[in-house]
Amino acid sequence: MKKILSILSAALIFTSVVSAQKLDRSKRPAPGAAPEIKLGEMQSFTLENGMKVFVVENHKLPKVAFSLSLDVDPVMEGDMVGYTSVTGELLSRGTTNRTKDEFNEQIDFIGADFYTSSRSVYAGSLKKHQEKLLDIMSDVVMNADFKDEELDKIKKQTLSGLQSSKDNPDEIASNVRSVLLYGKNHPYGEITTEETVEAITLDKCKDYYKTYFKPNVAYMAVVGDITLAEAKPLIEKYFSKWEKGEVPTNKYKTPLAPKETKVAFVHKEGSTQSVINITYPVNLKQNNPDVIKAKVMNSILGGGSTARLFMNLREGHGYTYGAYSSLSPDELVGSFNASAKVRNEVTDSAIFEFNNELKRMVTENVTEEELEGVKNYMTGTFAYTLQDPQTIARFAINTVKYNLPKDYYANYLKNVAAVTVEDVKAMAEKYIKPDNAHILIVGDKAVAENTAKYSAGEKVDFYDTYGNDYVEALKPAGEGVTAQTVLDKAILAKYGMPKGKALDKKLSKIKDLTVKMNASIQGQSISVTRYQKAPNKFAMVMAMGTMVVQKQTFNGTEAKVSGMQGNKTLEGDELEEMKLSSVMFDDVKDSKHTYNLLGIEPIEGKDAYKIEKVSPTGNKETEWYDVESGMPVKAMQVKESEEMGGTMVITSLFSDYKEVNGIKFAHKIAQSFGPQALDMEVLSVEFNTKVSDDTFE
Repeated sequence: MKKILSILSAALIFTSVVSAQKLDRSKRPAPGAAPEIKLGEMQSFTLENGMKVFVVENHKLPKVAFSLSLDVDPVMEGDMVGYTSVTGELLSRGTTNRTKDEFNEQIDFIGADFYTSSRSVYAGSLKKHQEKLLDIMSDVVMNADFKDEELDKIKKQTLSGLQSSKDNPDEIASNVRSVLLYGKNHPYGEITTEETVEAITLDKCKDYYKTYFKPNVAYMAVVGDITLAEAKPLIEKYFSKWEKGEVPTNKYKTPLAPKETKVAFVHKEGSTQSVINITYPVNLKQNNPDVIKAKVMNSILGGGSTARLFMNLREGHGYTYGAYSSLSPDELVGSFNASAKVRNEVTDSAIFEFNNELKRMVTENVTEEELEGVKNYMTGTFAYTLQDPQTIARFAINTVKYNLPKDYYANYLKNVAAVTVEDVKAMAEKYIKPDNAHILIVGDKAVAENTAKYSAGEKVDFYDTYGNDYVEALKPAGEGVTAQTVLDKAILAKYGMPKGKALDKKLSKIKDLTVKMNASIQGQSISVTRYQKAPNKFAMVMAMGTMVVQKQTFNGTEAKVSGMQGNKTLEGDELEEMKLSSVMFDDVKDSKHTYNLLGIEPIEGKDAYKIEKVSPTGNKETEWYDVESGMPVKAMQVKESEEMGGTMVITSLFSDYKEVNGIKFAHKIAQSFGPQALDMEVLSVEFNTKVSDDTFE
């Protein structure tokens, strides 16, 4: 046995020596062959009504997915922007044969996935439930029943989302970027606003459904544990009665990149960072042979955490948490976008580095190491996405819809592997245009001046949050109007009497105050209860069911914030701020803050006095008071936040004032803080309920 092991060891040593002699470690190993992708053979047939059906067999799991996609042109939505999206949501809210509850119960009972949009319907389940699923799916496609009450619910949800996004710099950037890229006379340049959502009618949604949901513009992909012989009679059974019809086609002018680079700026009150987008339209459609090579090029530039933009702006300079780029093909017009969020003070420097990397991409070859790294990454992510049946369904539809080669996806990785350094350079020269871009910045206008040098003529164009030309909003207040007169008018409007002995006597009768609210955050419902007790005790409890999410308390001396992340005792300036804000009816009794009237600007379409409020600790808050009613309508403060890793802007909007025992209270409060938004609705305001002192401990 020892002899055998000795011989084996000698053989292994010999083999290792020979291998070491042959291996030249100074040379990079040649990349292996691209893996062959087996998607399953795509078979197809067409119903008499024109619906094209594609079947891709995948028998690994006993599941089947049905994806319906409409090949229709985008439409201009006019003064009802958002109605096509709303129509997509209404599709799953009931049919002429099933109520909404029946629909939901039947989908849940078979454990199916079901999604609808303005141009698609997706359904997936276990194979044994496929007939039941097709019965439901065909019912939705052919017999959707739109109801006013469901439209009202969707509009309310949409409006809530819009309210939450108003202060979100990413949403603002998205709005304005759409206008800059495509213009307002293009469907991609239309923006959903509160006014357009409010204007949406049920008839408009019905008209879209009746006009565009036709089988002759529909593609159906059937993917999973099913054969063509099984699929064909099923599809015929459930969709052959779908009546075809004429569907309008729409043509639009192709947007062009600007002849010279322009800087567009959106001022966001209180912003401590700038959202930068360098963007322009590109002529790149899905069937363009450049698409794969262009994706490889963009991945090297800004496709992830090892790409050039990320390594420069984050790792090299520490300007941002991440910098990325995208080059997106589209059936009408593609787009390029490079973006990052940076601190105010480095906005200018970040744009400079963006331009450096874009120009370097055009003028220099990438390295073989960069290229091979991206190829490996794209190979891995592509293979991973194949686990999702929706991906295979999309491939099947895209192949026909965009007139791609039949083996486009089967050969995808081979084509990725074939991309050369020279190909990347050619794609950069063709699609990277730093001298023909919109440089869009959302942030504090104090940094705008330093960005003018990147614009043709060194001119910065200002826009509002919806992409309209910005007119300097702040106007001077009228003669004789001061911060004090504004505050006095607010007290008169709220309490029904001016500041003085009579009001003091009225308020002295109120020993405690309890305000109960319902709130929603990220789709979750929570309860918020605020307690105050004269003269300056305060508590606020946020709970989800019986679980307390957060509690703030001030007992007149000590203040604490407690919650799921632990407890924190407030000290220093934080404690002083809590003392000041805990005074019951502090708008009447406040004598420690100073106020500066800045001017008038519109809030929610109505003029409001803008006032800067400065506390004894130096903390600043901005408040807006409606010029006509005198009531406070908005407040904003900038706070340091350890959780957010820096500063956080907290904005509150007050509306729906109602009188309770002679005092007006805002019954709707929309608050945004960082990326979160909290919509609160007051349920009750109660006085003198003998709130226990224990509440504030």
